[in-house]
Amino acid sequence: MYVVATAGHVDHGKSTLVEALTGANPDRLAEERRRGLTIELGYCWTSWPEVGEVAFVDVPGHERFLTTMLSGVGSVPAALFVVAADDPWMPQAAEHLAALDALGVRHAVVAVTRADLADPGPAAARAAAEVARTSLAGAPVVAVSGRTGMGLDDLRGALTTMVASLPDPDPQADVRLWVDRRFTVRGSGTVVTGTLPAGTVRVGDTLALGDTPLRVRSVQALGRDRTAVSGVARVALNLTGRVDDLGRGSVLVTPGAWHHTSVVDVRISGDDRPPVAPVLHIGAADVGVRCRPLADGLVRLTLDRPLPLRIGDRALLRDPGHRMIWRADVLDPDPPRFRRRGAAARRALQLAGADGTPRLADELARRGLLHRQRLRQLGIPLERGEHLTVGPWLVASGLAKAVADRLPTLVQAHARAHPLDPAAPLTVLASQLRLPTPDLVRALVRPPLEVVGGRVIAPGADGLPPKIRKAVEQVRRDLSAAPFAAPTADRLRELGLDDRALGAAERSGRLWRAGPGIVLLPDAADTAVELLGELDQPFTTSAARERLGTTRRVVLPAALRRQGGPHTPAPRRPPRDRPLEQPPVSPVGQLLTRNTKCGYRTRRYPHFA
Repeated sequence: MYVVATAGHVDHGKSTLVEALTGANPDRLAEERRRGLTIELGYCWTSWPEVGEVAFVDVPGHERFLTTMLSGVGSVPAALFVVAADDPWMPQAAEHLAALDALGVRHAVVAVTRADLADPGPAAARAAAEVARTSLAGAPVVAVSGRTGMGLDDLRGALTTMVASLPDPDPQADVRLWVDRRFTVRGSGTVVTGTLPAGTVRVGDTLALGDTPLRVRSVQALGRDRTAVSGVARVALNLTGRVDDLGRGSVLVTPGAWHHTSVVDVRISGDDRPPVAPVLHIGAADVGVRCRPLADGLVRLTLDRPLPLRIGDRALLRDPGHRMIWRADVLDPDPPRFRRRGAAARRALQLAGADGTPRLADELARRGLLHRQRLRQLGIPLERGEHLTVGPWLVASGLAKAVADRLPTLVQAHARAHPLDPAAPLTVLASQLRLPTPDLVRALVRPPLEVVGGRVIAPGADGLPPKIRKAVEQVRRDLSAAPFAAPTADRLRELGLDDRALGAAERSGRLWRAGPGIVLLPDAADTAVELLGELDQPFTTSAARERLGTTRRVVLPAALRRQGGPHTPAPRRPPRDRPLEQPPVSPVGQLLTRNTKCGYRTRRYPHFA
């Protein structure tokens, strides 16, 4: 299907011409037929052997309905521009032509109507001269009469050639349907219409209106029910769900595929500067905006409501009071916030070379970091390059080098601030570097730094402060004489070893914390297994205590200690219908639990029974 929109001054014969081409009157309202004036958008279609189905969107020409006109042409790739042979060049024709030029419409046919009432030559020459200064330059000019049929075959031939040259849209593209009409059909419910520029809509699909999901109950195109319709096409969708906020200017999109934004950086083209509060027109939407200049031709727009925009979208700004129009090319629909003085000038420098073409290398250079999902939402194609890929993240080479260069300084600063815990956690470093995930820090660590257990450590940073090292060495000397005579809490306090110091000693491999306040040598577990293995089997806890030369205070926590992990207390008894999971135990615990005479098995620790 091909879709063509009309444009031109009021009462220049647009609707008459569409009726002559299709055999159907696009003015459906009684008031439109009574006054001979198009008020709302009209739709007619026909089928030509050379190209197939062609649909026409007939727009109002009166200046008071310019917003309606723009909603009709906003998503249409081709235009039928109409001027009358018996009228001079009119202001509304100039405004419609400026709007088509601002929207970047390049495929058009100029029809000089009422050729039966006046010589079409002067009007055709003026129209050709005006069109030559716009994006429609080169459009054929055809003299025609909608009432007598003069020139209709030539016009149909020109339109056929024009639509045949239109590029084929991608049927797999993400859907963005700008709604230009909403009405209710008795027995069916809410129906909306719009021009689908690309992608495919199927019966049963879910489309999103902002955060609200809506299900497509049925699809129509050109008056017939379809199971699926691909763009470009005029479609009517019967929707179910929360449709209270659905109306003309709403936009239905593929869920999760678009970035809804209220702030956008654009490049504008036009005479003078736009006012502070113009109106933004894109698709069938018109939204009030606040305009903040960044530099010549660059402005930041703050929208009254979010819209799903991508890099390269073409819109227009309009000053309703002075009937002026500016073209707006979307450069960045997800711009950074201005936080400091001079941020606007720096932003203008970043966007100086941007032309609205989405390029991965350029966007990474500006942003430094991008998620694959955001690439899709902004319309940036995934390409090969010098960037680093970490899971779903793409990191610019410049940012990767800057982070790798900063990491040694941050790790050293952490070690100075935390002498008992010199290894910097990945989460802490990610926060300091303003990175969204610790995985990015892990991927950017370079030797001599290394990642150990979720922490980044520098060479030699695992040493203890002199005072703590001296105290730990004293404990090691005491344990060398009596390996299982763990120092008491008073002794540890006397040496200045609190929980943080003991944790640092354990991480450095100098001590083993068998339990809260109980420290032994790192190889104590293996030594205990060897000694207890010499006892007659089975043996009691008392026998184990005597063999190790220690107390129950040491034997029992050592038995429940996770090998190389934190102290594990006895779990609570679970409900009867759920089996109890045994915690991992040390080799000492494994040896003790194999002995039926071990008192704690059935008395204090029934979960080992």
